[in-house]
Order: sequence, then C-alpha cells, then structure tokens
Amino acid sequence: MRKVGMTLVASALAGCASMDEVPPDPVGEARLSFANGSPAGTATLLNDARGLRIVVTATGMTPGAHGFHLHTTGKCEAPGFTSAGGHLNPDNRKHGALAAGGAHLGDLPNLEIGAGGSGRATEVVPGGRGALAAIFDGDGTAVVIHAQPDDYRTDPTGNAGDRVACGVLSRTG
Repeated sequence: MRKVGMTLVASALAGCASMDEVPPDPVGEARLSFANGSPAGTATLLNDARGLRIVVTATGMTPGAHGFHLHTTGKCEAPGFTSAGGHLNPDNRKHGALAAGGAHLGDLPNLEIGAGGSGRATEVVPGGRGALAAIFDGDGTAVVIHAQPDDYRTDPTGNAGDRVACGVLSRTG
C-alpha cells in the first residue's frame, strides 16, 4: 500500500513538472520595421502553462534601454508610427507600474539593447490570456519600440521618446 501511495505522489508531481514543460503555443507574431522599411526584429506572442508572454528580438538599435509597448491600433505608418495610437489600455489605467492606478495593458518592461545593437526580452503580458481579446480586436494591435527608456510612471507614454520601430501583431495558427 505504501509503495502504491508513493507511486501516485511521484506521478502527480511528475505531472505538475510536465505542465511547465508543455511547449509554448504561438498565438501571434509581428515583424518589426524601422521607418525606412528595413527590418528591426520580431515579436511573438506565446501562450503556455504559465500564461501569455511576448518575446521580442530587435536588431539595428542604439545600445541601452528602450521602452516597448503594445499600442491600440494595428497600423505602422512611417515615419513616426503615430498611426499605432496610444498604449493598449482597455481598462483606462494610468501609465506604468510605478504610477498609482497603473499600468496599461500595453505597458511592458524596457528592452535592453547590447553594444552590438541587438537585444531580446521575454515578458509576461499583463492580463494573461484574457488580454488576447483586446490584442486581436477589430483594429488590431501594434508592437512599438521607442528611442528612450520608459520611466514607468509618466502618463500616458512613459516619457519613452520617439517611436523607432513598429510591427502589427497578427494571429498565428
């Protein structure tokens, strides 16, 4: 009896461990471009056992921290990418994790770009899987990388400066 009980416990624990090993399911992607049309990187939305994440890879950027956000409209018209609208904010919150009443759904941590001009980040999307309805609404969502770091508190933009790269998220699969 004791051996059977230990086997059941071991099986249950193995099942929990394997949930974290479930491969992520890509649910969206964007190809990022600079205003001149040259490639700037990619963004991929992943759904896995732990929730919704975004993986961003960027290249050709200036080294340092750059704000990057999900923006309200899936449109990336150069040169300034203002067609992407403001940060995705269906709950009308303040900007940034450091602001009282923040953060927007589209607020993400800064993207660190190395000395060679490339960087990669994997970040949790606030709102989890429930965010998919807002991301893939009627007018879509853009991923925007800014010239400066986000200060996580200045409403509504995080004081992140110009929009230097943009891509429209589209559903995959």
